Amino acid sequence: ANVKQNGLWGFVDSTGDMVIPLQYEFAMHFSDGLARVGKDEKSGYIDKTGKMVIPFQYDSIELFSDGLVGAEKNGKWGFLDTAGREVIPLQFDSVGYFFEGLAPFAKNGKWGFIDKTGKEVIPSVYDHAYRFSEEQLAPVKMNDKWGFINKEGQVTIPFQFDSADSFRDGVAPVEEDGKDFQIDKYGQPVEY
Repeated sequence: ANVKQNGLWGFVDSTGDMVIPLQYEFAMHFSDGLARVGKDEKSGYIDKTGKMVIPFQYDSIELFSDGLVGAEKNGKWGFLDTAGREVIPLQFDSVGYFFEGLAPFAKNGKWGFIDKTGKEVIPSVYDHAYRFSEEQLAPVKMNDKWGFINKEGQVTIPFQFDSADSFRDGVAPVEEDGKDFQIDKYGQPVEY
């Protein structure tokens, strides 16, 4: 577990013994054997022995998803694997999380989706985009309205919402004309 004392973070085992000394400016919990930590305003990842897997060379690092993690240095984002190798070069203005092989990215002010090789599979034509979800849909914004697309890039729920987020447990939160509600994968309001 991550613990904080005197402004520094470290890790204890299940008996409460310190196993990774207090030395980090921040420390997230372990997931898939790795924990995100920070020092000197840089981010990295350690394993359960405290060994640096991804060194403190990135200005920001996200959480792992689908075995990859978004990392940023000098204003450019790319993706690293669990061994810290740069598998998609730092070239994007922003990135989101991978879900089932696709992740949103921004370049030159427009959003699209890449696969795990870094290939653009849905063109970057959107004003904003969030990750795909279990419904195989992703919220995207165009001309100040949000709608949803499928993994082929086809619009499945028209651009009509003032805000939208990814689906969870079969519903997506949206806002239209000042009213917050949830929709199903067909775009129909759901009672909650």
